[in-house]
Amino acid sequence: MSTSCSVDGAGSAPTHVLGAVRFLNRLECVTETLCAALNALATAAPEWLRGHADPAWLERYDRRAGDHEVPPGEAKRRAHAEQIGRDGHQVLAAIMAPHAPLWLRQIPAVELLRQVWLQNFCLIDDAPTTGTQAPLRVRWRTDQEGFPPSLLMVASPYDPEVHDARKQSTIWIGYKVHLTETCGESGPHLITHVETTLAPVVDRDALDDIHEALDAKGLLPDTPLADAGYVAADQLVASRKKGVTLFGPAPKDDQWQARSGEGFTVQDLDWDREMATCPAGHQSKSWAPDYHQGRTALKVRFSPTDCRPCPLKTRCPRSGRRLLTLRPREEHETLEAARQREEQLAFSKEYRQRAGIEGTISAGVRILHLRRSRYIGLAKTHLQHVLTVAAMNLIRLGAWFAGTPLARTRQSAFTKLMMAPVPA
Repeated sequence: MSTSCSVDGAGSAPTHVLGAVRFLNRLECVTETLCAALNALATAAPEWLRGHADPAWLERYDRRAGDHEVPPGEAKRRAHAEQIGRDGHQVLAAIMAPHAPLWLRQIPAVELLRQVWLQNFCLIDDAPTTGTQAPLRVRWRTDQEGFPPSLLMVASPYDPEVHDARKQSTIWIGYKVHLTETCGESGPHLITHVETTLAPVVDRDALDDIHEALDAKGLLPDTPLADAGYVAADQLVASRKKGVTLFGPAPKDDQWQARSGEGFTVQDLDWDREMATCPAGHQSKSWAPDYHQGRTALKVRFSPTDCRPCPLKTRCPRSGRRLLTLRPREEHETLEAARQREEQLAFSKEYRQRAGIEGTISAGVRILHLRRSRYIGLAKTHLQHVLTVAAMNLIRLGAWFAGTPLARTRQSAFTKLMMAPVPA
C-alpha cells in the first residue's frame, strides 16, 4: 500500500508503528484500567479512596493484569471479568454520587475508566415484571451486545491513543506513519512530508491531509504514483479537482461475473436518461440514489418479468432479477478510465518508479526503528517520526554532495547469473 512519485514530485507510503505499550486482551485491558484509576485516586484523593475501597481490592489489583491467574473455562473467565466489572462500577458509582467531590470526575484515569467500562460491560435489569426494584447486574459485553469500532475502542489505559489494527495478515497496536518522497532523476530522493495517524485510519483517508500538506509547501506533484491502498474512485475524483492525477492500481471489479470472466458486467449505461440496458436488450425499470454510511450509490433495477424467463439469466444475476449498484457518474467514469489506463504498457513502465519508496521504508525500519514508537501519545510519536525523517534526509544529502550514486535494487546471485549475457 505504498506510493512513490512522479519526476520532481512526491507521494506517500504507509507502514505500521508499534505503540510504546504492551498488547492487552480485553480482560487485561479492563484490569489494567481499574488498576490505573485506583493508583490515580490513591495519589489525588487518598483519604476519600480509603473510605470507599473494598479491602478485597488489595489482593485483586496489587499486580499487573498479566501476573494474575485467569480461571480456566469460559464460564469462570466470564465470572472473573464480571467481578472486575462490579468493582469498577462501584468506584464509578461512588465518584458520581451527589456528595462526592466534583473534581474526582475530571481525573483523566477516572474518565478513561468510565469509557472502558461502557465499551466492555453493560448493565442488565434482572427485576421481574411485577414492578419490584432490583439492582442492575454488570455483564461482560459480547458480540451480541456489540462493540465500538477499533478507532474508538480503548486498547491500553497507558496510551489511550493507541488502537488495535489489522492490515492483511499484520495485527498490531499502535499507529501508522506515511512518508512522501521525491523520485526525480535530477536530484537526491528526499522525504518531503511525514504524516502520523491512528492505526485504524485507512490509507486513502489520510491522502487528503498528505496532499494538503504538500500543497502548502509547494511540493504537490502532478502525478503521484500510488498503490491500491490510496487509489479509490472518490480519491481519483478529489485529486483530479486539485489538479493531481493519482496514478496507481485501480480497485478491481469484485463481482463474480468479472472474477469468473463468464458473466455480464456493467455496460450500456445512459446517464443522461438514467437508463441501463441489459445484454438481452431489456431496459431498467428504476434508477434511484441509495444512501448508506455517508456515501451515495445508485440502485438500478430491472423488471422480474424480463429477468426470470431470460435465457441469459445464468450469466447475469444470481437473484430473481438484475440489480446494478453504481457509483455516481463522475466516480464511475473516472474509475473505468483508471482501469483502462492500467492495462496499457506505459503504465507499468512509469509505475516502476514507485519502488524507491519501499526502500525508504525498509531503511527506516532496519536502521532507525521506524516501526517502534519510543513515546506515549500520537503527538510525541509524530515528533519521533519527524526527527527520524530529518536524519534520513541528512544522510541522503551527504551522499548526494559526496557524489555517491543511488543504490540499485539488489539481485540474488542466481538472478545476476541468468541476466548476464552468454559469452560468445
